[in-house]
Amino acid sequence: MVWPWRRKSRRTLARIAIEGPIAGGTRKRVLKALRQVEQRECPALLLRIDSPGGTVGDSQEIHAALLRLREKGCRVVASFGNISASGGVYIGVAAEKILANPGTITGSIGVILRGNNLSKLLERIGISFETVKSGLYKDILSPDRALTTEERSLLQSLIDSSYHQFVAAVAEGRGLTEEAVRAFADGRVFTGAQALDLGLVDALGDEESARRLAASLADLDPEKTRPTEFGAQPRRFAGLLPGRSALRALGQALSLELAWSGQPLWLWWP
Repeated sequence: MVWPWRRKSRRTLARIAIEGPIAGGTRKRVLKALRQVEQRECPALLLRIDSPGGTVGDSQEIHAALLRLREKGCRVVASFGNISASGGVYIGVAAEKILANPGTITGSIGVILRGNNLSKLLERIGISFETVKSGLYKDILSPDRALTTEERSLLQSLIDSSYHQFVAAVAEGRGLTEEAVRAFADGRVFTGAQALDLGLVDALGDEESARRLAASLADLDPEKTRPTEFGAQPRRFAGLLPGRSALRALGQALSLELAWSGQPLWLWWP
């Protein structure tokens, strides 16, 4: 027996939005939404990305889930919004097609790891740390001292490995050679128009253009098919108050600096 909702789902164009920095909360929400899209056998997914990137592991898990969804026959089209950089690009290249606005900020292919050396400040206010550790590198990136030459070399090898994974994924997803990707994968950002010339995106267009393309790829009527939202972020009343958006952005930037210190990131961090 085929349930009516399942027949309807097979004609449903799904939409999932990835907005803001990519971290654990985003990963959980998006992976849950992707499972729902798979369970309902939606023939196409419109993936809207408006993100500067984020943590490496979370970006990789979303990327892998998108590839599995495509293996099930779902046609995936990514639409880059104001910004889709670094980890946003990594997720986007898992899509079958990518559209970007001409002025979209994209690129920033690479890895960044930041630590906070507060040794001079701590010395000035009379604070020092006593550290007992099991190994030479156990307190690497400790905020009370500078990196040693050996520690910097060790971290650079970690960054190089993560960078290689990023380049390989972009090359595979976009049908480019790794050499071609490395030629522009030095952390620089591009407009959507520049990304088109480099082969990072397939065409220039807004979300409506991406919707129509996703519908066409799945043999749905672009004139009649409207997307069904999956995994929508809950709206908070406080976010609607005047000035709250700017305050939230400032708090978000501070929390990223503190919470992600010492983590390799696929993040555009100007």
